[in-house]
Parts: sequence; structure tokens; C-alpha cells
Amino acid sequence: QLQFVESGGGLVQPGGSLRLSCIASGSTLADYAIGWFRQAPGKEREGISCISARDVGTYYADSVKGRFTISRDHVKNTVYLQMNSLKPEDTALYYCAAGYQPSTTWLPTTTNEYAYWGQGTQVTVSS
Repeated sequence: QLQFVESGGGLVQPGGSLRLSCIASGSTLADYAIGWFRQAPGKEREGISCISARDVGTYYADSVKGRFTISRDHVKNTVYLQMNSLKPEDTALYYCAAGYQPSTTWLPTTTNEYAYWGQGTQVTVSS
């Protein structure tokens, strides 16, 4: 059973940076598409980035494109989300998730495409 622990969230000023980590156990992540989602109070969970199996491709929502970078460390079985130029509207609970299809080009962006979820880490951007 694939399980995740997210970390790296916190309070940061506008313009600052954070790096979120999603550490997996129970299975290797290499064959899974991994996504990062966020959910702000009163809003739906939003898919903001994903990386395909074997790191063939990546996806970014327009709201984070050019500011966030997703990456994977296969040795550490960990996926990262580097977040730069943070804005107050980035404040949310951030989740990582894993989904599987026998494809290295699959880039799932909706919650129902993912089977495994972490518990979330809070990111607050405020001065």
C-alpha cells in the first residue's frame, strides 16, 4: 500500500519560497504519475502540477506556471514541489497524490484520477 508523508509547508512572506516534499513508502514511485493539489478554505481541491511516470512529462496550472517546479528523486522515493514568488492566493492545504496507468505520458489533473493521497501540509503566504 502506497503511503505518503508531506512536509515543507509553513508561513512565508509574499515573494518568498518553499519546497514541499512528498515522501513515499510501501512502493516505488517511479511508475506512478504524481500530482500536487491544493485546497483553500471554501474552495474545491485544485490540481496545480503533476509529473508523469518515469518523469517523461510535467503539467502546471496557469496559476502556478513559471513559479512552481515539480521534480522527483528516485533514490529517495520523494517528489518535490519548489514554490517561488509565492503570493497570498497560494495559501492553501497542499496535498500530493499518486495515480497509475500503464503510460509514461499520462498527466492526470483531476482528483478522481488519483488513488493514493497524503495528509496535506499547510502553506500560508502572508506579511
